Amino acid sequence: MLNNILIIDNKKEHKFLREKTADFDFKKYDRKQITALLSNMRRIMREANGIGLSANQIGLNLNMFVAEVPDGDGGNKFYAVFNPKIEKRSEELTEAEEGCLSVPGKWGEVARSERLTLSGFDKNGKAIKIKAWGLLARVFQHETDHLNGKLFLDRAKKVFEAEKEK
Repeated sequence: MLNNILIIDNKKEHKFLREKTADFDFKKYDRKQITALLSNMRRIMREANGIGLSANQIGLNLNMFVAEVPDGDGGNKFYAVFNPKIEKRSEELTEAEEGCLSVPGKWGEVARSERLTLSGFDKNGKAIKIKAWGLLARVFQHETDHLNGKLFLDRAKKVFEAEKEK
């Protein structure tokens, strides 16, 4: 399994990140392989200080992502969604700063739906539906965009570069 996060500064990786991912086929993987994939992605995401990671960001042409956001009780909630699809989104938009592990050193102001309903499958292939708002809704939209070949740069009104450390 790959450990490196693909970045847009590399032409070949940029091209791959711009492609729509293939649907995840549960028949091709056993439970052990899926568990290993999820734990690897979770580790990579955490080591990079991220809160979301799509499979294509580590070079896998799979329609799935992981996310981990604060749960409001002082802990974090981990999500793994296979073949995600945004079913409904609120018309109410919230603008916030976004960055991306595949776009190092840049961030931008991005307007996204405040609330949404996401459908997909859990790690066992069971259909799920998640109502999300706030940060979780933003992460779901960001990761779903990745799986469709879109980057936050495509949606940002303005992009900023981090100043280089001296």
